[in-house]
Amino acid sequence: MSESLVTFFKEFSEWAILISILLNVVIAILGVVPSVFLTAANILFFGFWNGTLISFIGEAVGAAVSFVLYRKGFKKVSRKKLGDYPQVVRLLEAKGKEAFILILSLRLLPFVPSGLVTFAGAIGAVSAGIFVAASSIGKLPALLLEAYSVYNVTEWNTEGKIILSVISAIGIYVIVKKVRS
Repeated sequence: MSESLVTFFKEFSEWAILISILLNVVIAILGVVPSVFLTAANILFFGFWNGTLISFIGEAVGAAVSFVLYRKGFKKVSRKKLGDYPQVVRLLEAKGKEAFILILSLRLLPFVPSGLVTFAGAIGAVSAGIFVAASSIGKLPALLLEAYSVYNVTEWNTEGKIILSVISAIGIYVIVKKVRS
């Protein structure tokens, strides 16, 4: 998939940055599509640092746009349905510094889906400015790790082989565990 995006970027090179950012916005709005393929295409086409920067900008803009859309479309309906869950209400009621730290912490955890964090922030009480700031800062370490991994895998060097081996081992472990249970 990354190769197709790189080819597309080559065909429309003068628009490649804008196309990449718009694709990141679409991925963020969908909330369940991983962005790793777009990050890989950005790194392959723009180089490591420029590709990582473009991915970061795209993810930050995508989080902001999806936050606004989720807030407009889901806030009233979702808050009513989630009111029965006290733990979720605490997250939804967070404001200011507490909201900033909570969103930042959730973005730093690699196993928490990005769309879920955006959705919870959007239907909660946090301001858009605090959400965007915390979300962007929190995305940076995860994106750098993703970019480093993608770069090494695409270069097929020793680190890339180790990364793929570890991911494969974890995948096999998860599959075997599910089959046994």
